[in-house]
Amino acid sequence: MPYVNRPAGVTLHVQTTGRADAAPVLLIQGLGMNKNGWALQRFAMATKFRTIAFDNRGAGRSSIPDDQFTLEDMADDAVAVLDHFGIRSAHVVGASMGGAISQIVAVKHPDRVRSLTLACTACRNLPWRTELLQAWADTANVRGMRRWADESMRWMVGPRSFRRLAPAIGWLGPLATFRPSIGFTKQVAAILDTDDSMVAELSNISVPTLVVVGNQDILTPRADSEEIAERIPQAELVVISGAAHGLMVEHASTFNQIVIDFIERTERSLVFGGSEPSTDSGRSTLRAG
Repeated sequence: MPYVNRPAGVTLHVQTTGRADAAPVLLIQGLGMNKNGWALQRFAMATKFRTIAFDNRGAGRSSIPDDQFTLEDMADDAVAVLDHFGIRSAHVVGASMGGAISQIVAVKHPDRVRSLTLACTACRNLPWRTELLQAWADTANVRGMRRWADESMRWMVGPRSFRRLAPAIGWLGPLATFRPSIGFTKQVAAILDTDDSMVAELSNISVPTLVVVGNQDILTPRADSEEIAERIPQAELVVISGAAHGLMVEHASTFNQIVIDFIERTERSLVFGGSEPSTDSGRSTLRAG
């Protein structure tokens, strides 16, 4: 399992699955999560794509930098992962904080992105979410990561899914929270230190973009995804009924099919030189979970 070396001694832990000659899909996780959060997607994509999943700095087996870092640093990390494997461009899939990082990658490094999938994410910090994230960081620092996980779960999983997923949550919880709180709180600081200046640049993203949100997501509600889809010219919005912020786990089969169909459609247009996938900017489609 390779590590990617970055400046200032930062190392990023990376895993790949699928055929080396298949279309590459770069998976970028959210706040406090490691690459295992993509397990259900990597399994589903293994026969079709080459997936590259890595731990963001401060999470999983990647290192925690001594100094504070930014979301732009993390976007540069994502591009460095592609460089490590000699990948010129990839289909980029980002969730939550990973979706914010993916937006930065698409704006700063447009030639590295074949398509963009933004799941349960936003393009700006809202005051109530800023206060919530700071409270999470305080809880993690004072009471530990496991306490943060317990308190944040109602923001992640919808009430209809919580009982069904309780065994998996109990099993995954310790795996997601074994790291010191400092890495988590530095990720929170990176989110809170990001201003809204890049929002205006979303209109410059020219690749096909899929925006996915659950209609029960209370952390990054549908309005956040609607704004993104309206600002990116070739964006389509898909709303998964009954899903909350953790839609990749809650409704994995529905999410996977939506994303796989979108990437295959985009890849065909690239391979055969046809027109870009047909999308209407801001179009909203409701899918049952």
